[in-house]
Amino acid sequence: MTSSGLPPAARQLIDGKLVAAADGATYPILNPADGSEIGVAPDGTAADVDAAIAAARRAFDESDWSTDRELRVRCLRQLHAALLADADAFRALTTAEVGMPGFMMGAAGFDVPVDGLTWVTDLLEGYAFETDLGVASPMGIPSRRTVRREPVGVVAAITPWNVPTQINLAKIGPALAAGCTVVLKPAPDTPWVAAELGRLVAEHTDIPPGVFNVVTPRSNEVAAVLATDPRIDMVSFTGSSAVGKAIMAAAASTLKKVFLELGGKSAAVALDDADVAAVAGATAFAACIHAGQGCAITTRLIVPRDRYDEAVSVAAQTMESIGARDPQDPGAICGPVISRAQRDRVAAYFAVALAEGGRFATGGSVIDQDGFWVQPTVVAGLDNSSRLAQEEIFGPVLVVIAHDGDDDAVRIANDSAYGLSGSVDSGSLERARAVAARIRTGTLAVNGGVWFSPDAPFGGYKQSGIGREMGVAGFEEYLETKTVAEPA
Repeated sequence: MTSSGLPPAARQLIDGKLVAAADGATYPILNPADGSEIGVAPDGTAADVDAAIAAARRAFDESDWSTDRELRVRCLRQLHAALLADADAFRALTTAEVGMPGFMMGAAGFDVPVDGLTWVTDLLEGYAFETDLGVASPMGIPSRRTVRREPVGVVAAITPWNVPTQINLAKIGPALAAGCTVVLKPAPDTPWVAAELGRLVAEHTDIPPGVFNVVTPRSNEVAAVLATDPRIDMVSFTGSSAVGKAIMAAAASTLKKVFLELGGKSAAVALDDADVAAVAGATAFAACIHAGQGCAITTRLIVPRDRYDEAVSVAAQTMESIGARDPQDPGAICGPVISRAQRDRVAAYFAVALAEGGRFATGGSVIDQDGFWVQPTVVAGLDNSSRLAQEEIFGPVLVVIAHDGDDDAVRIANDSAYGLSGSVDSGSLERARAVAARIRTGTLAVNGGVWFSPDAPFGGYKQSGIGREMGVAGFEEYLETKTVAEPA
């Protein structure tokens, strides 16, 4: 990349070659902070996607990638080293393309997912792909049984725009480690960081041609074949629940394996013995991070009824102190949202909030300046049946809801189509644990604990998805199980 962190010319990676779209077409990439065009990306064609699938299929079926553990370890360590060497430029690229504030680069934006690549490579080195079940005599025939774990095959990794490097690496790291080959299709809003991964693979690793491919079509129709093509063995998708359902339905035609990490409307529960002001401030802060564009962010604050006004006031004061700032600013927490369409979507929810009888303790409008800006917003006066409390907004919007005791708090937290994350705070760790055990979500923070880590499985209940990403469970999503019996 150039010293500015912007690629001179983003390219797809297909069968080991960095290429433009087959027909030369491109589409513009906009800077969310000011709306300006900062470059273009290849508008991948149906022929490009077909070539990438064919290359991945051939590399899986005809190379020794799936069986050569030492090769995979070496290549993943090479990719990790390349990412570290490219770190400053990669961070600058992410801020420019995604609008992500720089402070996030030390966490989910860059450092944690890059460290996660080391974690999964270490796991690969010591993972037991075979387990001896010993000798038994089913039906009177003495047999030695072995359970083998083998790669799924060709994986289509379809990723969103909000935290692209983290999600790209959370998919391709374990998939490649498991011995799969991959076609990565990033969101059309953020193709550059995926294309940059492709460049690093092509120029700095020994990953064989076809093992890892990146295609960047703007059209979802062009990319839809990834869910239906019989040459694809698994689809790993992160995004909205609506699109996840469509991918699951499309994948059913070939009964391919599907991993889905989908939406969330997570609840931060403060019990009546908690420091409600501290919980309100921390939850408002979290709802501002990266303009609220995170599926696991707690966007419902559930507080004791007699502390409601206090919680609303503290949350509003916290958001006002944070504000929305240029992501290039070292102190920025809340930057712009990704696009004009997303800004307008959030604005539409402000109208819904008023129509439902809510009020804005702070915020409640878009910001009239270049780029795609939304005021950090606290909504009060609504109950959990409101659309603001039930639907994923993906903006810096926090809804504060009153509860009448532990049972009611659990009821409200679970009254959601989603079940991705959440938190519980109490003056008693035992009480917090008891409430947490009753909340049906895939991750939970108790009294300020942090679950986000490469070794910790992440995923959801209900309409928040199927399967787990990261941790041993995330690695094993990309493996099949085979049982072999031989005469004893």
